[in-house]
This record gives sequence, structure tokens and C-alpha cells, in this order.
Amino acid sequence: MTLVVLVAVALTAQASPSAWADRTSTSGSSKEAKGGKGDRTITVQTKVQTSVNGDSRSAQTGNLSSADSNWNPPACWYEPAFSPKEIEKTVKAWRGFGKGVPFIGGVGEFVGNYLDSRYKDGKPYKDYNLDKQGKGMFWAAAPNPNRKDDPEASACDKQPFWVDDGETPDEPLAVTPKILAEYAYDELPVPGTQIEMAPEGTTKVNLPTWVWLNKARFKTVSVTASIPGSGLSATTTAKPVALTLTPGTDDAETYPASGECPIENGKIGTPRAKGTPVDTAPPCGVRYLRSSGDGSYNLQATVTWEISWTSTTGEGGDLPAGQFGADQQVKVEEIQSINR
Repeated sequence: MTLVVLVAVALTAQASPSAWADRTSTSGSSKEAKGGKGDRTITVQTKVQTSVNGDSRSAQTGNLSSADSNWNPPACWYEPAFSPKEIEKTVKAWRGFGKGVPFIGGVGEFVGNYLDSRYKDGKPYKDYNLDKQGKGMFWAAAPNPNRKDDPEASACDKQPFWVDDGETPDEPLAVTPKILAEYAYDELPVPGTQIEMAPEGTTKVNLPTWVWLNKARFKTVSVTASIPGSGLSATTTAKPVALTLTPGTDDAETYPASGECPIENGKIGTPRAKGTPVDTAPPCGVRYLRSSGDGSYNLQATVTWEISWTSTTGEGGDLPAGQFGADQQVKVEEIQSINR
């Protein structure tokens, strides 16, 4: 029992040997995400890099939520992580871990023996596969840094395993172009759903409120995810297709009646032109039938984005639509009558 506890403590210790050095770096709009070691499985920070294509990320952006509640980007995967020499170096680093430290002295040697039994003594690897240096890599579990606290992140529970160059691992969670595309889904920076209205701020009972989005901000955006040196790359693209309005009260009507304003000629909704009669029905908007009194109605505006992906292998397809929305307070007043 004591030995099992020691292994768990050692493999989850935050003060890890330098061989498991932080590979995180940032440059421009590309980044490498962090990872760590969890439970008794050796995991690594992912080497996947992402870059935003087109306009750079601004302060007023958010990330999409899947319109399919049963789908999420993967919480973990296996990817190329260590060469034979790096595995050997890691074992040596563990052997020096904890020396001279009360209560954990000897833990490093214990873990070193455990790793050697797997990677040196033929159970199943011999001499760290040093004779295959340059001919393949040990693949390791890499948690999705955006979902590292998800229960599904523990699904990648295998210790690092060998894969020859050019071979595809017989492992459902091994990184693929589609997994890269799904990871890129999480990284798509979409603009905040700040709608424009006429009249602005306060509207009147039974008079239509026109709603539209700034055409200049709502454009197609894409993110490319890749693993350096692997030849694997996938690009995920999001295209705005509709704006859905939820008035915040049953005492309201939407234009169109479905509440879903489609893209037309590259724009969602239309600004009300000067001189337009106030009772003219808009192509996209809402009409409140009752005053909000001393308060206001919570008008929710949600943009739906169509998601597709392509890859360097020629694979591609569609992913679940994404949504991103925001609430806007609308005060509704009664129309004041004038007695002559």
C-alpha cells in the first residue's frame, strides 16, 4: 500500500524533474498550451499550436458554445511527445528527485525503477528504444488545456507508448486532423454579440424595434491547429449564418416570427432608414406588447455560426454549429397620448 501511495505522490508532484520542462511559448497569435501530470498517468502539455487567420484577436471577442449539447471538443488525446533519449533522460532525472528531502527521500529511485521496468528492462520496451532513435516517438497523453478539468480528460490513461514513424497508432484517441480541427473549434475568436437597435435604448409599446449587426465585425473567421514536425494540420472555419432574438418576455413578437434573422447579402438585419414610418415592420427586430414598467426586458441576441474544417491530408467536413450571444436591456414605455 505504501509503495502505491508513493508512486501516486511522485507522479502527481508539482516539483517535477527538469526533463519534463515546460514547453510553453507564445509568439504573435500562435501559442502552445500547457499541460502537466495527472493521477498515475504521465501526461504532457500539448505541442499543438494554433493561429488565427485574418484579423487578430481583439478584446471584444468570445468563444463558441456548441449548439449540440451532446458534443464538445475532445478533452484529451495522445500525441508524439518523447524520443528514446528523452525517455532515458527523464528516468535519470527522476532518480535524483527528492534526495535529501524529508519524507520523500528515495521516491525518485522508486519511480526511476518503475519507469526502467517499462522502458529499459523489456516490459515492454528494452533500453528505452535507443536503437530506434530518429525512427519514431513515444506518444503520451495530452489534456486539452481548455478542458483539463473535465472528467473526460482522464480518458487518456495510458502511459507513453511507442509509434514508428509513418505508422498510425491503433488508438481511438490518437491525435488526427479531425481532433486538431475540434481543438481549433475551442480557439475560434468570434465578436461579441452587441446588437444595434432603432430606436436605441428605450422603445414604445406596439412599435417595432429594428435590430441589426455591424457587417464589418461579423465576418468569417478561421483557426489553424498543427503539431510542428508532424505534417498534421487542420483549419476550422466559422461563418455567421443567423441571429436569434429572444425578447425576454412572452408579451412580444419577433420579426421574423421565428425570431431567427438570416444572413442576407452578407448582413444580418437592416438599419432603419431615416424617414421610415415608425410602425414599419423590420426584416429583423422585436415588438413589445407591454410596458416594462420601472424595469427593463432582457433581450437576448445569439449569433449562430456554421462550422467546417479542412486538413493537410484532404480530410474535412462539418462540425456542430456554434453559438455566441449576449443580453441587452430594453426599456419599454407606453405611448403617451396628447389631449387637445
